[in-house]
Amino acid sequence: MILAVGSDHAGYPLKAALLDRLREKGHTIIDHGSYDPQPVDFPDIARLVCGSVLSGEAQRGIMFCGTGVGASIACNKVPGIRASVCHDLYTAHQCVEHDDVQIIAMGAQIIGPTVAEELIDLFLQAEFSTSPEFQRRVEKLAVMDGSKAR
Repeated sequence: MILAVGSDHAGYPLKAALLDRLREKGHTIIDHGSYDPQPVDFPDIARLVCGSVLSGEAQRGIMFCGTGVGASIACNKVPGIRASVCHDLYTAHQCVEHDDVQIIAMGAQIIGPTVAEELIDLFLQAEFSTSPEFQRRVEKLAVMDGSKAR
């Protein structure tokens, strides 16, 4: 899978710990930064990750910051993007299955690389449900953010 990946300075250590693991699993990585622990604003990186997902350059995205919250908020400001903070196994796959989430956000101050790797695996293996109620709800979200007309 082609993945757009990004972090701010707080998320950089977790992102750096996982990039090689993701490549070893056969994923192609589009790394939008941060490339070191120097301060950078997560909205700037989130915009790049979202752009890669929306353009189709990447199939899914992964964002890292201190808690995952700021990265998730930033991604969800971009019309057409659905992002979720995920620090537990169930949410990592359910967010895709029920809400067609394209970007997972995680906090380097909350979880470590082993847990993050397992969450990412579940996120990437999950598929959006064909069930009409979930499809209907995601369409309503697209209308709400203006990425789809009524």
